[in-house]
Amino acid sequence: MTKLPALSLFAALSLAACAGTEARFDAPTPTAAPSESVSVRFARIEVVAVTLPTYGQDEEIHIREASGAIVPLGPLWADEPARAVTLQLARDLDTITGRLVAPEPWPFRDPSDVRVDLRVTDFHATEAGTFRLAGQVFVAPEDGGRDRARGFEIETPIGAEGGPAAIAAARAQAVTQLALFVAKNGLR
Repeated sequence: MTKLPALSLFAALSLAACAGTEARFDAPTPTAAPSESVSVRFARIEVVAVTLPTYGQDEEIHIREASGAIVPLGPLWADEPARAVTLQLARDLDTITGRLVAPEPWPFRDPSDVRVDLRVTDFHATEAGTFRLAGQVFVAPEDGGRDRARGFEIETPIGAEGGPAAIAAARAQAVTQLALFVAKNGLR
């Protein structure tokens, strides 16, 4: 009777050890750093955790096939995708605006002046050699001001070398373009 649980534990540990050896992909931060700056009217900007479509929440990198099906490629993202996009968006907005930007929960004593909420509908590579990021952004000032809602559609080219590293770099470029879009269309 004691051998069965011991064998089950050994099998579970063996599977866990195998699962940890898969390569994971993300673009180095310096390659995606924004170079443009945008003047905005808010001093403290909170980025709400980005909402991704169901398939985009998975660890696997996805591609939209010519048939329209969105399927996993097999390689894995380096970080949980919504977390990675939220953190990069906050970092890029900080660089672009020169303002105090942080992801939720807001870590500072004084409250934020505005909340940026992104709801993504498309988050995948395409057979045309691009990474597609589309959805809607909502900007809500904390004290007065005009609420804003804007749709966005961004496609960035995947490098000629292709593969998961190039897809990760294209995703990082798409998020940087999204940060510029938010700064110009939601925070001025």
